[in-house]
This record gives sequence, C-alpha cells and structure tokens, in this order.
Amino acid sequence: MRFSITREALLRPLALVAGVVERRQTLPVLSNVLIQVDQEQVALTGTDLEVELIGRTAASQVDVAGAVTVPARKLMDICKSLPDQAELQFSLEDGRAVLRSGRSRFTLSTLPVAEFPNIEDSAGDVELSLPRGTLKHLIDATSFAMAQQDVRYYLNGMLLELRSNLVRTVATDGHRLAVCSRPAEIQVEPARKLIVPRKGVLELVRLLDDSDEPVTLTLSASHVRAHTGDFTFTSKLVDGKFPDYERVVPRGGDKVFIAERAELRQVLSRTSILSNEKYRGVRLHLREGNLQVMANNPEQEEAEENVAVEYGGDGLEIGFNVGYLIDVLNVIGEDRVQMTLADSNSSALMEEPGGGDALYVVMPMRL
Repeated sequence: MRFSITREALLRPLALVAGVVERRQTLPVLSNVLIQVDQEQVALTGTDLEVELIGRTAASQVDVAGAVTVPARKLMDICKSLPDQAELQFSLEDGRAVLRSGRSRFTLSTLPVAEFPNIEDSAGDVELSLPRGTLKHLIDATSFAMAQQDVRYYLNGMLLELRSNLVRTVATDGHRLAVCSRPAEIQVEPARKLIVPRKGVLELVRLLDDSDEPVTLTLSASHVRAHTGDFTFTSKLVDGKFPDYERVVPRGGDKVFIAERAELRQVLSRTSILSNEKYRGVRLHLREGNLQVMANNPEQEEAEENVAVEYGGDGLEIGFNVGYLIDVLNVIGEDRVQMTLADSNSSALMEEPGGGDALYVVMPMRL
C-alpha cells in the first residue's frame, strides 16, 4: 500500500473517526483506525463495537491500493502537529506504516486488518431521508437530559421516534424529561421507536450541520445507520422499553409565568454559587409580577435574587435542582421562557411561550 494525501484532506475525517475510538480497550485493535485505499478514495473506519464511523476522503495519488490499521490517536496527533497544507506520503514497509512529510518521518505499528471488527450488516427494513438541520436541532434540544450511567440502561440514550410526517426525540434521566418534535416529509408505517445509545447520539450529532442537505437513515431491528456526505455512521440500538413519556408530562398546571430567558439564567447561575454543592437546590417564591430565587448551604451562606415575571395568580414556593433549570434555559431558542406550575410537589413544565416544538419537564426537590 502506498498513497499521498494532503494533511487537511486526512485531518477532518480522522478527527471525527478518532472520536469513536476508545483509548482504553480490551481488544488492542479497537484503539486503531482502519485505513482502506482504492483508486483515489481513502476510507477511515473507527469502532468500539457499539458505534462505528466510516469517513471517506480523496487521496492526491494512489500508487498501490491496500489496507492497514494504525493507532488512531497517534496518527491524529502527528497530523495535527504537521504544518498546514503539508503533503503526506503513506507506505507499508516490513509490516509497519511509514508516514513521510517534508523532512519528517514517522513509523507506526500496525495490527492485522483481519482482526478489525465490523458491525455486522443487518438488512435495513426502513430507509428515510431527513434534512441534517432538522435532526441536529432535535438532538441538540434534548440530548442534555440523557442519563449517564444509570442502571436503567435504556435511559442512557435517546428515544428516536419516527412516524409518518413526524420525527421526535425524547431523553430523560428520571429527574427531568426533554421532548422535541418536528414535522418531516417521511412515510413510516407502522411508527418506529429506537433507543440510540448515548455515545451514538453524541457522535452522530458531530456529523450534522444546520443545512437542508439530507441525512439518510437506515433502520433495522438492532442497528441504525446514517449516511451523510462522506460519512457512514452505524450504531447498535439499546434493547429495552423506553418509559411512557406522555404520562410524565404534567397537565393542568394553573400557575403560568413568563420570564426573560437570559435574565433568569443569569439569576439562577449566580444563586447556584451558594447552593449546597451536593444537592444544588434553589427555592423559587412566585408572587404577582416577581420571582424570588433563594439558595443556602451548610456553611450558613445565602443568596437571594429577584426577577420580574409576567404573572398574576396565587403565590407558590417550590424547590428545584438549579442545574436542571439552567440546562433547559441553555437550549430554549427564544428570548423568553414560559413555566407552568401546579403546586410544590408537582413537576414544572418549561417551554417557549405559547408552546414550541420542544417541552421540558423538571421534577421538584424537597428543600
């Protein structure tokens, strides 16, 4: 195998593919990237057995086609440290990969291509196309609420619901819930619900931008595959039943107030400085025209802030984990936010005034 490629042509796909590769692996070959060269195309593949990403790029010149696996991190660090527009020559010599550029020469260890695992090709039974910007918006609006290492493994991911003319994403960690829906020109009969694991969601969104260019999704019983531009992304699905999120959304809250989003976020951020570091609780006192935010901690320190709100009903006092409220305010796209409350023991509903394509539920805290 021997080929030449510019640093820039190699670096972008390599950076994305290397993101999938785990540093600490039980199988040594999983910390490598598979490089396959034929005609003028170079394909880079990284996997951790749950998520696989293939990035394609064009070589400047291919002398001998072939395939090799080399350490992903080391190759990326070498490419990053070379000067812009550098031309790289790759070759396989005595079972090692040799990389030359200008006066530099690097020799990297290789592992057999045959040992490199690929996620089995299960036949996809549904294929559909979405604008990249739509899918990116849906993931950005909800991914923060995914659980991280919950024993309820089905919460460590995102529910992707596809039905005719509608796409919806749902994430929850048991303390809060994020739901976002967008209309889409797709036909899916019957409706499909997939749970994409957390890592798959975070890697997929890196491939998306705000454009209307399509991303093609292929669904099978155990995998989802996404084709976008020069990248093919595959993720195993979580085998489990996602909670019935419709039942969690509170109905009938009678205390509805509207606040300036940026101002409320700053007030909560400042108040949180003196909240209990372990529980991060803040108390909200809702009164006519005013929301008072208070926090204290075991050192007897206190913070108190007031923010003007549009509200004319009865008073209410309720506690929340301040981090959960700030997370929601970070992803709402409007300048104002609407919050619906019932009583101090019921979850809060947060959304854009008048409702938007997303809604957020945050459970209260006893303080």
